[in-house]
Amino acid sequence: MVALVCVFVPAAAMWCALAGVGGAVVVCGVVLRRADRAASRAALALVVLAGMGAVSIAASLAVAGRESAALWDGRVVEATGEVTSSTSVGRDGRLWMEVQLTGIGSPGRIEGVSAPVRIGIDPADGFDLGATVRVKGEAVATDPGERSALVVFASTAAVEVPASGVFAVAAEVRSAFIERSLRMPAPGAGLLPGLAVGDTRAVSTDLNDDMRTSGLSHLTAVSGANCAIVVGAAFWFSALCGAGRRTRVLVAAVVLSGFVILVTPEPSVIRAAVMAGVAMLSVLFGRPSAGAGLLALSAVAILVADPWLASTPGFALSVAASGALILLSPSLTRGLARWMPQPLALAIAVPTAAQLVCGPIIALFAEQQSLIGLVANLLAAPAAPLATIIGLLACLTVPVPALADVLAASAWLPAAWIAQTATITADLPLAQVAVVPGIISAVIVAALSSAVGIMLAGGFRRLPFVRIVAGGVLACTLALGAASVVLDVPLARMTAPDDWAIAACDVGQGDALLVRSSGRVLVIDTGPEPEPLASCLRGLGIDRVDLLVLTHFDLDHVGGVEAVQGRVSVVLHGPPDTRGDERILERLADGGATVTSAAAGARGSLGDASWSVLWPPRRSMAVSAGNDASVVIEVDGGGVPRSLFLGDLSAEAQRMLLRAAHLRGPYPVVKVAHHGSADQDFSLYEGLHPTVALFSVGADNDYGHPRAETLDALETDGARVLRTDEQGRLLIGELEGQLQVWTQKQPP
Repeated sequence: MVALVCVFVPAAAMWCALAGVGGAVVVCGVVLRRADRAASRAALALVVLAGMGAVSIAASLAVAGRESAALWDGRVVEATGEVTSSTSVGRDGRLWMEVQLTGIGSPGRIEGVSAPVRIGIDPADGFDLGATVRVKGEAVATDPGERSALVVFASTAAVEVPASGVFAVAAEVRSAFIERSLRMPAPGAGLLPGLAVGDTRAVSTDLNDDMRTSGLSHLTAVSGANCAIVVGAAFWFSALCGAGRRTRVLVAAVVLSGFVILVTPEPSVIRAAVMAGVAMLSVLFGRPSAGAGLLALSAVAILVADPWLASTPGFALSVAASGALILLSPSLTRGLARWMPQPLALAIAVPTAAQLVCGPIIALFAEQQSLIGLVANLLAAPAAPLATIIGLLACLTVPVPALADVLAASAWLPAAWIAQTATITADLPLAQVAVVPGIISAVIVAALSSAVGIMLAGGFRRLPFVRIVAGGVLACTLALGAASVVLDVPLARMTAPDDWAIAACDVGQGDALLVRSSGRVLVIDTGPEPEPLASCLRGLGIDRVDLLVLTHFDLDHVGGVEAVQGRVSVVLHGPPDTRGDERILERLADGGATVTSAAAGARGSLGDASWSVLWPPRRSMAVSAGNDASVVIEVDGGGVPRSLFLGDLSAEAQRMLLRAAHLRGPYPVVKVAHHGSADQDFSLYEGLHPTVALFSVGADNDYGHPRAETLDALETDGARVLRTDEQGRLLIGELEGQLQVWTQKQPP
């Protein structure tokens, strides 16, 4: 708590330090004068106050450097520093790393500053732990409490002094191991380095998303689970060789230290190693009460080294998971051992305990909750230790190629099992649900976790009522989950009419529209987030997308592209504007899609219907990327009423479209441009003469969409207005020349 106060309110750090040191001095006097029970309680208070003072002093000493770095917010800077973490590929395609600054300033004028920063660069080699780097780019200050004082989006980056010593050797060994792993079939090949040494650079975006959805992402990070597996294996092997308890502890400590160096001793790894080492040794010694005290002292020591870790979810999850290993996993092991061998029970109990305890913490800040995380972890639990230990041995034996190949191939099988577990469970209906992060969600998840823990551990035998309540909670949860699945998929498909041709999905403030003819499906934009579009596709029974049109690259039109990634045959897109836009297209291409730039004149078929692109123009009238370069597409025939989808065109671009495409109505269905904003050319709509005007818009938006003047103009022209914010999902079909309309709910 004191650490959180110090990092979020730096001005309070010195006052907390004075309070902690002063209180410790006073209590110390009490301890020296008395020798009764009160003295022992005072000694405990002394330890707490001393820890409080130490953490506060560490925070106050770091404030000056962080404030100096934050002064460069929003400016182009040149910075030098030492890499203090492993690198990982972000969702933006950049290579991200933590760097301890040694200097920062305007290009060519660097001043000495010491502060942690996070740097993103274009993918490159040599940025290993311990390397000294120089970067140039835009700096952005972080929010209070963030561990990094700045985030630097580097335009240029160079390694000034390469990593040396054990860090360089470890980097070479990891690179050779990754190269050897990638010779085997995907997706297990890319996952193996992540399981063995925490290097996730070879994990594909799709698999990474599936691991996160299924609650298995902790296996690819160097978490307490990996460290616990290494400690347990070292302890077991040394015991098998006849070593005494002290020797076993020493061997486990040496092996864990070597593991930390191999996977890069960044702060998160050291934190995980300390926590897992204490927890696992406590379990192995059978002294959970002593382990809890050691865990608390270790947590304080880590916060003294870096108080800003208190504000990171990873620190809270590490402490909670380690506490679960000490206090909960023995009970779960005994409970599971009733149905399976003891070693298997222990292997399953360790990740299960961590999952149950960490769930409520995750609910405090995560907007998504995995409903199949526990099941996925139970399925993956037997394979995780095998992949980690055998993969680690394969990494260490890289200098002996034949042996390394055998071990890598042996480790690939459990890695492939985990990858398939993640892929299959992530594709289950409601594998992940959107939740409102906060206390209420945490309480609900805590109740469910407690019920699962009680039933698995077989506890409270003398209080059967508690077990009955826990069983009731789980039964109700399963019933509600099953009902939700039935409503979301089979019943939703049954209630949707079979003869719809056009659908406007309710995805909030954004566009996601579908056109269907003779079983072929066209999707126009994907909305701001994946789950609303995925739910719409499930409800309509859509498994494959034949043509995806990305009108332009604003987030409310492409943010949900993950919902269709890997299920698209052809992609037509507007002009990309940034490297991030290009990465979206690259991911779609990696998923098997043929990616093509759209321009006026492009045409094709969709089942028995035909489509044609009317905008943007090819050359002379070309517009820059953005709203006015939105792809405008017309679809007609094959059971699809003549329809026009206008993207986010402004009034000026609409006038240009009207002149260039020589549009002539009527168009029975028109998707109104830019969610019905006021920036419309109403002469365009008069010429189109729509029967139905579709507004894809969110109920909660700060833009005032759709604007009253736009609604009035279209209604005056005789169009029926349909809005996703008021009527939910909209379906349109054509029967004997007449439009048929179905809405998900009645408008207010």
